[in-house]
Amino acid sequence: MNIYVGNLAREITDDDLRQAFEAFGQVETATVIKDRFSGESRGFGFVEMPSQDEAQTAITEMNGKDLSGRTINVNEARPKSDRGGGRGGRGGGGRGGRRY
Repeated sequence: MNIYVGNLAREITDDDLRQAFEAFGQVETATVIKDRFSGESRGFGFVEMPSQDEAQTAITEMNGKDLSGRTINVNEARPKSDRGGGRGGRGGGGRGGRRY
């Protein structure tokens, strides 16, 4: 199961994230997402755990907990297509819109 971990402190590393979740079972990957230009943490990451039961326990136990001075948000990661937020198409003619 892929787990989303949000509100991470900037100094949290992949290893820190892995260690926090290994208390609940096997961790396949633990990745803090970094800005591609600055290389700094973007404040969230993902943990992948092969066992559904262990992952669910980790989500329940870690959500709302303190990790390096920040209260983290932990839940099952959603596929990219479920995140929404896209602005498809070229809107027509509303206030400030261009007309071609």
